[in-house]
Amino acid sequence: MGKSTFFNKVAGRKISITENRPGVTRDRITADAEWRGKPFTLVDTGGIELKSEDEMWKQIALQATLAVDTADVILFFTDGREGLTASDYDVAELLRRSRKNVVLVVNKLDEYAQDKLFEFYALGLGEPFGVSSEHSRGIGDVLDKAVEYFPRGETEEDASLKIAVVGKPNAGKSSLVNRLLGEERSIVTPVAGTTRDAVDTRFERDGKAYTIIDTAGIRRKRAVSDDVEYYSVLRAFDAVRRADVCVLVVDAAEGITEQDVKIVGAVHEQGKPCVVAMNKWDAVEKDAHTIEKFEKTLREELKFMDYFKSVYISAKTGQRAEKVLAFAAEAYAHANFRVPTGALNDLLADAMRVSEPPAYQGRRMKLYYCSQVSVCPPTFVLRVNDETLLHFSYERYLENTIRAAYDFSGTPIRIVVRNNKEDSV
Repeated sequence: MGKSTFFNKVAGRKISITENRPGVTRDRITADAEWRGKPFTLVDTGGIELKSEDEMWKQIALQATLAVDTADVILFFTDGREGLTASDYDVAELLRRSRKNVVLVVNKLDEYAQDKLFEFYALGLGEPFGVSSEHSRGIGDVLDKAVEYFPRGETEEDASLKIAVVGKPNAGKSSLVNRLLGEERSIVTPVAGTTRDAVDTRFERDGKAYTIIDTAGIRRKRAVSDDVEYYSVLRAFDAVRRADVCVLVVDAAEGITEQDVKIVGAVHEQGKPCVVAMNKWDAVEKDAHTIEKFEKTLREELKFMDYFKSVYISAKTGQRAEKVLAFAAEAYAHANFRVPTGALNDLLADAMRVSEPPAYQGRRMKLYYCSQVSVCPPTFVLRVNDETLLHFSYERYLENTIRAAYDFSGTPIRIVVRNNKEDSV
């Protein structure tokens, strides 16, 4: 029907996946937008086939129905080229029973003609609005009508902690999201690749606001053959970029794999705080040393980011699932911590007296000054006599010194080296 194209036009960027075949949008996708000074959240749902017996279509219809229940205004999209269908009548009846405010949209009218709209009055949903989402025609009229139904009141700026849940297909990401939300927010089936888009959901827990982002499973590149899945993976990595914290969900029964390491490596490169959630812990045979063995393996595989926080959970049973939120909030707090400049310089001066930098061709690096210039991730600039004299191993020594003195667990830190005469960063 072109719902996702309309969604992307209003959102101002490609968020929903658009493909010329039905069933591409499966979960509810959300984006914040504004029209005539009125902010709102736009939700893109999957198409509704109420009489289909296919399990996936039933799940899509369930998600769309849940979106209807929570919406203030519903934009009902029909196809102007195809004309009225039996499914249109079925959905119109569902919407009438919902007693919600409905704006009837007749899409794909590339050559606007009033007579094409007449037949849609038969749906009993009021005046139909003819649009062409692809060519951005008529979108403003639809939004004008929609905002008339908006409830009165101010919308607060979203200051929630944004958590992206990432991992391989079937690791249990959507199950964890549903467990944390306490509802079937994301579709969960045994079929890998059920989640196609990055799905944002805002909620509150113990007085704190969160936005959790359920992403598509990220497979190896050579295993991604479908165009829709390719774009789904791009959405997942975009979710990493806009998140405050990332949670890598690993199938503990399978153990951490090369693909898990690649995914969390992308999180590390983006400088995001990270929690590793070892899921399906209930399916692992255990003894007194099981967690120690798993931790040792994680430390070996993720030695490039040994700051990560780990938690062993079962999304299915709820075992320790709530700790994911606590660990994510803690990691984000550490990512926002600032070290006082005086204390930082004293710390590094002591460290260099304990272990001097190695000499290279008779020259040794001298540290003149250090300051923390930013957070998320915490970034430190070292002013030295010659940046080429700082060996990687000694830089790691300085990082470990900072981490030993201040709790930066869960977050990467960045060390930038500059010659003293260069301009400040």
